[in-house]
Amino acid sequence: MLQPKFDASATALLTAMERAARVAAQFLAERSEERGELAWRAKGRHDFVSDVDTGAERLIRDALLSAHPEAHIVGEELSPDTGALKGLTFLVDPLDGTTNFLHGYPWYAVSIAALSDDRLGAATILNVPSGDLFTAVAGGGAFRNTHPITVSAIAETERALIGTGFPFKKTELLPQYLRQFDVVSRRTAGIRRAGSAALDLADVACGRFEAFWELDLAPWDFAAGVLLVREAGGVVTDVGGDDVSWRSGSILAGNRVMHRWLLDTLRVAA
Repeated sequence: MLQPKFDASATALLTAMERAARVAAQFLAERSEERGELAWRAKGRHDFVSDVDTGAERLIRDALLSAHPEAHIVGEELSPDTGALKGLTFLVDPLDGTTNFLHGYPWYAVSIAALSDDRLGAATILNVPSGDLFTAVAGGGAFRNTHPITVSAIAETERALIGTGFPFKKTELLPQYLRQFDVVSRRTAGIRRAGSAALDLADVACGRFEAFWELDLAPWDFAAGVLLVREAGGVVTDVGGDDVSWRSGSILAGNRVMHRWLLDTLRVAA
């Protein structure tokens, strides 16, 4: 689905989102030095949260509402209800890659997307360890550190590098996923799983991955990345080829050729 152009207010939205992301990133960077003292809490099997996640989300919420008091905030930790996405809504993942952060693995991000009545308008993903900032506005292209980015031009499957995520929250999906993994790994140059869907989608947008798929994600995991990939010239659907849902579900992203190939391949392996 093509994203409609937003008016000039999208620039103001993006400015507020960047500011909020940087405030949260500074907080995360400071707390990363105290990882050994942090208390982990299990939200579910293989799914952890700490006071760092909730603290970062509060900072983001305060920053966004100070600029846009009329907005709704849907965040992974404090307000994960996507039942009514009306008006201006920010989908927030304050720490995408919590397990990476807790182990000192340097690959985690702050991810923020702005929607207006379910339509994506602006996106910000900030890679905290590297400082790379990915941004997009509907109809305005995608950028990494203010430089335009595009999806990969590689169309040969044997040269393609594919990103993925394991269904660690829904292990009942593992048999299906492993069949897919087997087929994709045999036909491509390789598969990578780094542990942050937001950054995986940013990697598709800037051409590091030719495609990416994951079977179970929440909207704050992928919303910003969806806009990045589309504005960089790529295609994003669910793994069945339908438009993405702002509730939860699967994600399949890539350049046009690799998206079609991966879509067909996953269907066969399902």
